[in-house]
Amino acid sequence: MATTDIKGEYQPPPGYLGNLSSEQQSALDQLKKELKGQKETEFALEGEDTFVESRMGDAGLLRFLRARKFNVAASKAMWLANEKWRKEFGVDEIVKSFDYHEKADVDKYYPQFYHKVDKDGRPLYIERLGTLDIDALYSVTTPERQLKRLVYEYEKSMTERLPACSALVGHPVSTYCTILDLKDVSIRSFYRVKDYVMSAASIGQDHYPETMGKFYIINAPFLFTGVWSVVKPWLDEVTVAKIQVLGAKNKDVLLAQIPEENLPKSLGGSCQCSEGCSLSDAGPWN
Repeated sequence: MATTDIKGEYQPPPGYLGNLSSEQQSALDQLKKELKGQKETEFALEGEDTFVESRMGDAGLLRFLRARKFNVAASKAMWLANEKWRKEFGVDEIVKSFDYHEKADVDKYYPQFYHKVDKDGRPLYIERLGTLDIDALYSVTTPERQLKRLVYEYEKSMTERLPACSALVGHPVSTYCTILDLKDVSIRSFYRVKDYVMSAASIGQDHYPETMGKFYIINAPFLFTGVWSVVKPWLDEVTVAKIQVLGAKNKDVLLAQIPEENLPKSLGGSCQCSEGCSLSDAGPWN
């Protein structure tokens, strides 16, 4: 966790730029050296380096190192698998030309959106799974386009949202604050969309690692809290520390982390964007 010293100055968390142990710095140097020196035709065009300067700065490589506990070999394998996936999934083409023309229609049935920032300057990301209408959703879009939209938004966050938030608070911001609203969630609807949810989770975990800052699961039904108590012991303690599962009484917890004027009124805040918070993409990136 980032800290503030007695002068009020930002102190990066352990394992981040500006706060690396000698072993961590050595791992970063080694990973960079191996990637820069490697020709890997499985992941790149013939004669093309797998090291892409625009995406592979120290902060980016450290995300993969932290995800693999600074094991260089495991981090390198994760990075190369990510490069292969980017080519196969067509990430660069998605960034360049993806047109999500059905956004307003999808928002009626499965709101997923970025909206302003929390008190630590992180982009706020909100999903309202309880409003999901799976039949209506897939009458206006497809699971494949949903995943492309997810990747498009991840890429926009890495290149626009996080840098804008960093400029706003005056220090690096590299994680998000997420709210997953399960109010009125239907087990039947969730089961029908589980393949998309699992694919989306896999993309986040494997290709955009170490971006979870805070994660609030709100309006969780009793059944979910029981499942969570079983799953929790199997998760990494660092991940568990970032996740809070809350019932209907969640307003005070959310407002302790998120300014009231930044939280949509429907979630207990006071924000009412003129076009609707879920379609505004309001934040310092705009």
